[in-house]
Amino acid sequence: MVPELRRAFNAQFSPETYARVCAKLDVAAGHHIPFRICETPLFLSAETARELAHASREILEQVSTPEYVAASARAVPEGSSVPGFAGPPVFLQFDFALVRAEDGSIVPRLIELQGFPSLYGFQSLLSRVYHEEDAIPDGWVPFFGGLDEASYAALFRRVLIGDGDPAETVLLEIDPESQKTRVDFVWTEKLTGVATVDVADVIVRGDRAYYRDARQGGRETPIRRIYNRAIFDEAERLGLDLPPVFRQPLDVEWLGHPDWFFRISKFSLPFLNSKYSPHCGFVSDFAEPPADLENYVLKPLRSFAGLGVELHVTPERLAEIDRPEDFILQRKVEYAGIVETPDIPARCEVRMMYLWLPEGPRLVNNLVRMTKGAMVGVDFNKDKTWVGASIALHPPVE
Repeated sequence: MVPELRRAFNAQFSPETYARVCAKLDVAAGHHIPFRICETPLFLSAETARELAHASREILEQVSTPEYVAASARAVPEGSSVPGFAGPPVFLQFDFALVRAEDGSIVPRLIELQGFPSLYGFQSLLSRVYHEEDAIPDGWVPFFGGLDEASYAALFRRVLIGDGDPAETVLLEIDPESQKTRVDFVWTEKLTGVATVDVADVIVRGDRAYYRDARQGGRETPIRRIYNRAIFDEAERLGLDLPPVFRQPLDVEWLGHPDWFFRISKFSLPFLNSKYSPHCGFVSDFAEPPADLENYVLKPLRSFAGLGVELHVTPERLAEIDRPEDFILQRKVEYAGIVETPDIPARCEVRMMYLWLPEGPRLVNNLVRMTKGAMVGVDFNKDKTWVGASIALHPPVE
């Protein structure tokens, strides 16, 4: 992407440097981070960073219209809607593959999107550690719109806490100590003062919610705002009943409301009309399978982290689907091998991360997943190097 910077980084790279990056992240987390950290950040030219920003804003506009919001009510499974749906999604993510266009340029193509939080805390930490341990020129940042590490943290804190007491906002998760993304919870607390609370530990009385704040000797503390990180798909897989905090009307503000997890998701893809979004439709909308079915991927609407995605689809497979309205066919894109590594080039997916402020949505940060396998998930990248969690650095852009 930026050949001279890539060559310089690779020339100075050593296993010892990478070990220091991982060790420093583990120390900051207070535990070993169980997901793989990539050996390198992604270096984006200002032109590519601007196009990613433009693409994400174009998609955001289409999933923010009153017409789409009304249509998205169908995305929420029966019995899963949480009382009190209101307000914007607060957190928005747009995942783009970087592909090679016919003219040889690198362009973004939308893979998925979600109205659910990502690793807003950890990505700030990861950028810091890469800068501390690797030879990265001054002025290369992961942030957008003039933000730096300090102003980004202040903005994130403002979204979570507002003008209230940090102790009255909680990060809510299912068994947070066992989550692979626990480092993000740890760093979110360091940045904002917001405690992580297990959904099972929320106390509900009438329309009020409370938790016992271990930082204050277990004092029962009211919950005014909930930064929800609990994924209903996970609760279903674990066979857990949703606790009262999700089942009854409460006097709390959701950041963002759990229904957005379904409303802005793979369900959104068939509604999009953009050169950045490959052709996609609900299986139920295809009278016949596409003539070039081999160029499509099959995805269930309600899955997470790539579960259930099928790369090799047949007409027979489509015919046996009981609820075709709950599956999409999305035209495949070919990720470009653009990151030079010691063996084969790595391909990458860039997540553009938004915060929805009172004055409107704002692009703030990014997340990168490097891959050398058929997909970006861990199972497709076993025993490979220069893959895993990363971040894109670029010259300052809006």
